[in-house]
Amino acid sequence: MEAEAYRRYCLQSVAAAYDVVLITSEEPSWEVPYLRDCVVVSDPTDQAALSAAGRTLADRYDLAGVFTWTEWYLVPVARLARRLGLPANAPEAMQACRNKATSRALFARHGVPSAASVSVRTLAEAGAAARQIGYPVVLKPAAHAASIGVIRSDTPEQLATAFRFADQAAGLGQESTSVLVEEYLDGPEVSVECVTYRGETTVVAVTRKTVSAPPYFEELAHCVDAADPLLDVVTPVASAAIRAVGITDGVSHVEMRLVDGRPRLVEVNGRIAGDMIGHLVQLATGIDLPRAAADIACDRAPDLTPTRSSAAAIQLLYPDTSGTLHRLGFDGVNPRWLERVHFQHQVGDQLLLPADGGNMWTARIGYLITTAPTAELAQARAEQTVRRIQIDVAPRTADEPVADGLFA
Repeated sequence: MEAEAYRRYCLQSVAAAYDVVLITSEEPSWEVPYLRDCVVVSDPTDQAALSAAGRTLADRYDLAGVFTWTEWYLVPVARLARRLGLPANAPEAMQACRNKATSRALFARHGVPSAASVSVRTLAEAGAAARQIGYPVVLKPAAHAASIGVIRSDTPEQLATAFRFADQAAGLGQESTSVLVEEYLDGPEVSVECVTYRGETTVVAVTRKTVSAPPYFEELAHCVDAADPLLDVVTPVASAAIRAVGITDGVSHVEMRLVDGRPRLVEVNGRIAGDMIGHLVQLATGIDLPRAAADIACDRAPDLTPTRSSAAAIQLLYPDTSGTLHRLGFDGVNPRWLERVHFQHQVGDQLLLPADGGNMWTARIGYLITTAPTAELAQARAEQTVRRIQIDVAPRTADEPVADGLFA
């Protein structure tokens, strides 16, 4: 039930203000209390099926807007909105977000600081691109998300393994099946949570990120501080990136790295961030990003007035090794600043890290969220709570096969 664990807060917020009708890929369960109606479509990326479902709901109700927080549905939903005559970003803008090669070209055209990037199809092309850019390089699918298939190669000897890793995930892309070879941006990673209405962008928060050690880029923790001094630094570049890809309306999650203190773009995601970041924003600032997204979808100006000034952090729980989860527990009384602890795996489950063919869904055990007046204290409280969680994983044996095809 990963969707419930990470997106219930979004649906709950929207349903508090609007009657919600849902197009989904399976019969609703936890969503039912928030819905007025629902149409099940086996594959929402099937444009014909999605459009038919949208037309069914439009015949039943006077629809005011449509939007999604699911990465894979951004382009089909934009096309659906256009066909129903509802407010939305142009499908071309969502295509530009989904295809990172297109994004890089648009960043270059509009003078947005980014990374050198070459789209490749073969290992030979990847080698030529890496020599041109200079090691270390990052290889990634042109049209995927959640750091799936993203890997760093420090030397020519590492490139073949890195290319296979990225290429496997790239093959499942909807908008592109290419691999990108890119300049490694050496610096801390942040994301900028933005709201755009009728072409005007407001930056509402900065998310500081902790990522795993090379060669992978698994996100391990996030922290939002309403008073983050980086707000002034990142706002101009985030706004320029949103304009470059053509976003005119909606909530965006803009990822960048600070190289020598200056922002350089990683990507623009035309949706609310994952990993509960939107919830962190509300805990820290009081700004409700799902409600803002729904308001904009209905062509209403969102309320972006901060009502809090504090901090919130999420710690994402991963094992040290792939294997079988033998023990999982949490001791002690929960202090008020521990907002929640959630486990998405249970004893007996197989856990697979990216090095063994896994991804965030096969490796991540769960998460916890803490609050505090400052980012430093919120992060310290998160680390303190992690020490109270008991995780015991029996490592994979050397003769167990490496998992294949786990990039769904």
